[in-house]
Amino acid sequence: MTDETPVYVISVAAQLSGLHPQTLRQYDRLGLVSPDRTPGRGRRYSARDIELLREVQRLSQDEGINLAGIKRIIELEEQVAALQARVAELSAAVEGAAAAMQQREAQVHASYRRDLVRYEDVRQSSALVVWRPKPRE
Repeated sequence: MTDETPVYVISVAAQLSGLHPQTLRQYDRLGLVSPDRTPGRGRRYSARDIELLREVQRLSQDEGINLAGIKRIIELEEQVAALQARVAELSAAVEGAAAAMQQREAQVHASYRRDLVRYEDVRQSSALVVWRPKPRE
């Protein structure tokens, strides 16, 4: 079972969050905390929903932020989480591409090393080379 598993009915969620069940219904209508629904349309709250309800209460009571502001904060936090996941995904893709590129580069270098011969600059040599043409027959 994960934090996303909907298990708590509204009365239990209200007790766990310290809020009135009617407040939870209002938050659902406003889109602040939207729990999963059963086939009979009953609300089922997850552990993450309970944490979010507590955060909404804290922002409202302690920080004095109105519900529209809290909704915007929640939306932005969700966007940040999605972007962080995307960054992690892209970082993994970049690392994989870099590793593949290094492997391919090593293969290319290995294939050329077989064909290379040592080059000695003749200008640095002190050897005397005499050319004699071959006699004609």
